[in-house]
Amino acid sequence: MQRRFLLLAGCLIVLLAGCGGSRDPFSYVKVSGKVTYEDGSKLSAIVLLRFYPQTPPLDEKTYPRVGSALTNSDGEYRDVAVVTGKQKVTLSAAKGKHRSLDAVPPEYGDPNKTPLLVDTADPASFNLKIAKPKK
Repeated sequence: MQRRFLLLAGCLIVLLAGCGGSRDPFSYVKVSGKVTYEDGSKLSAIVLLRFYPQTPPLDEKTYPRVGSALTNSDGEYRDVAVVTGKQKVTLSAAKGKHRSLDAVPPEYGDPNKTPLLVDTADPASFNLKIAKPKK
């Protein structure tokens, strides 16, 4: 009985030791900012932002995480964890009552077409100004 207990305890220790070793190898910082139109006016929608790191993957299985945030009614977002370095930013209007889904031009919704590029070395770059949608 004691031998079985020691064997189980040993297995448990090995399992627990293996659980603590998977750390994210990328550095992250928290960023905040605001989204407005180029003329400084507020958007007529809550906006979902996605931050696509321009940092290359470490290998075929280790990619940096995409950060995401929602703006408040004033266009502000706070404390979003993003990978250190440059990020492509996409925007899409969130659905909801009294929200205009056409508040964001379509080119801002595609990570390959968005003109928005921010850099954690320049915190002011997280204050985003976008073109008004064409009607």
